[in-house]
Amino acid sequence: MSVSAVLLAAGRGERLGSDRPKAFARLGERPLLAESLERLDASTWVETIVVAAPEGWEEPVILLAEELGCQKVGEVVTGGARRAESVRAGVAGVPADAHVILVHDAARPLLEDIVVERVLTPLSQGWDGAVPGMPLADTVKRVEGETVVETLDRSSLFAVQTPQAFAAETLRQALEGDISAASDCSSLVEARGGRVKVVPGDPRLLKVTTAADLERVTALL
Repeated sequence: MSVSAVLLAAGRGERLGSDRPKAFARLGERPLLAESLERLDASTWVETIVVAAPEGWEEPVILLAEELGCQKVGEVVTGGARRAESVRAGVAGVPADAHVILVHDAARPLLEDIVVERVLTPLSQGWDGAVPGMPLADTVKRVEGETVVETLDRSSLFAVQTPQAFAAETLRQALEGDISAASDCSSLVEARGGRVKVVPGDPRLLKVTTAADLERVTALL
């Protein structure tokens, strides 16, 4: 399978309290983006990478890729105001002959190649897509206002991570039409009747949203 990765790095990072986009917040001695970009470039599974950059930061992304010696970055596109818009822009930059599109958030920098392998394997078994997921440890309740209305059975609930992998044509079709309400790529594929498999996630694949998250991830480097 020919695999192209779309790396989403267009988030503004307002909750980080940074004066720059989240992708360029400091993770150790480097920009946050450098970690996932380098790992995808080194992946034995990925052939090409498209980066969805913050508007106005396209050139710094290109320079960072060159500085890191990343050879697989084929295109840097301008991301959108919403995540789904960045996905659509990134997918538009993927080579037409790609069989599989892997979508990953730069906000989850500690990506191991074994997770990439896990989400790609189901696609060779007939699945339309695959996502890494972690079983929920806490009790989950549905609340209306301030009132608990239901305690959910957590045995069937998972917290989903990225990277998410999809048959290229399936994802392209799922991105047609209104995508404004999409929380992730899988929800778009599911809405069109696609079969998406959950595979084991990685507890280290933490998402950086706040300054405290950044500190936690830095400690794991």
